[in-house]
Amino acid sequence: MSTKAKRRPSTAKTVNHPLREQLANAIAGRIAYLGLKQVQAAEMLGLTQPRLNLLLRGHIEHFSLDALANLASRAGLTVRLTVTRPYGQG
Repeated sequence: MSTKAKRRPSTAKTVNHPLREQLANAIAGRIAYLGLKQVQAAEMLGLTQPRLNLLLRGHIEHFSLDALANLASRAGLTVRLTVTRPYGQG
């Protein structure tokens, strides 16, 4: 028997990615709206400038959904999650 951990199903990645992308875009938009330079924005978010640069260039694979939600909150954004059931099901 293998001692390697089982990988998560690919559906987790397909659901998680758009959510992370939406948060990253909202954070980038907030930084632009505030007119902050990367160094200022990184300080506000509690990141290093190179790490913020990764986020702004779309490298969201380096950030968890939880981390992005926390960054969005530090940027002054309100994060809400809505979960719905499939149409037609009770």
